[in-house]
Amino acid sequence: MSSRRSRSRQSSSSRISDDQILDLVTKLQQLLPEIRNRRSDKVSAAKILQETCNYIKSLHREVGDLSERLSELLETTDTAQAAIIRNLLMQ
Repeated sequence: MSSRRSRSRQSSSSRISDDQILDLVTKLQQLLPEIRNRRSDKVSAAKILQETCNYIKSLHREVGDLSERLSELLETTDTAQAAIIRNLLMQ
C-alpha cells in the first residue's frame, strides 16, 4: 500500500469537521478579552487564531514577570518565611 493511501485513511478517520472547527474558534473567541469585548460578532478565524497566539504570549510574559518578582521577594524575606512560601507553592 502506498504511503499516500495510508495517509488518506489516517486523515479521514481523525479529521475535524468544519462545524467542529467553527465551534472551537467560537470558544476561543469567548476566551479572548480583546475580541470578546468588541461589539461586532464578525471576526475572521485567522484573526481569532492570531489574537489567541498573542494572548498566550502575553500570558507567558506575565508568568515570567510574576515568577521573577516572586524570586526577588523570596530573596529579601527571612529564610523561615521563604520556606513557608515555598512549601505553599509546592502544594
